[in-house]
Amino acid sequence: PKMFLFGAAAQFGIFLTIVLAALLGFQITDAASIGIIGAADGPTSILVSQVLKSNYIGPIAVAAYSYMALVPIIQPAAIKLVTTKKERAIRMEYRPNAVTKTTRILFPIMVTIVAGLVAPASVSLVGFLMFGNLIRECGVLNRLSETAQNDLANLITLLLGITIAFSMRADQFVTLQTIMIMALGLVAFIFDTVAGVVFAKILNIFSRTKINPMVGAAGISAFPMSARIVEKMGIAENNQNHLLMHAVGANVSGQIASAVAGGIILGFFM
Repeated sequence: PKMFLFGAAAQFGIFLTIVLAALLGFQITDAASIGIIGAADGPTSILVSQVLKSNYIGPIAVAAYSYMALVPIIQPAAIKLVTTKKERAIRMEYRPNAVTKTTRILFPIMVTIVAGLVAPASVSLVGFLMFGNLIRECGVLNRLSETAQNDLANLITLLLGITIAFSMRADQFVTLQTIMIMALGLVAFIFDTVAGVVFAKILNIFSRTKINPMVGAAGISAFPMSARIVEKMGIAENNQNHLLMHAVGANVSGQIASAVAGGIILGFFM
């Protein structure tokens, strides 16, 4: 459960970027749409900017997906900036616990309900995410689950790309605002990573069992790429230090938290 906190902490960059974008002269709805790039979640970025009727849907989508692809370059540099070699070498033991089928089925249902109470506007985002989890875990919809994970996901990604491409006319895309959006998106990603790491370091002050601060960096929504980066960096510092399962927990929480953050932003600015 402690890993779930990192998903919330790693959304700090979103709200910082909203403030920076507003200070740079963007309208508040556009600033909110730019900030959500920090969620490291392409569909969430597109939905929020679409609902808020942003003038920069194309650049926001490009920035969101570009930085998701650049996570292996951005995150290691940001992590090393705020950690020491000793901190990166902290070992974390993994003790797997059996999870009952009932728990696995109830989890997506309860997450959707709680997210709906916290941020009602996030239900569509969290609901679809949890629905996919539910049809996979229930064990009686295998064909539907396989289709959703493969063919349907690929088809939707293709249609999404084509749809966004229509809004990216050269005279509207190649502008100073686009460059600013790309820069602000980078700021959001970096501060999301830094916030997760710093939060882990703060927890270590009050905790007897130390957490490797790099796990906090996996609290963004880029799944499973971010978790793999943390695992790779952990092994580089100590070849017996396997952080993957801890990082995956933080990474999954980041997926949920990014959708909730999108719902909170919609609730504030709609």
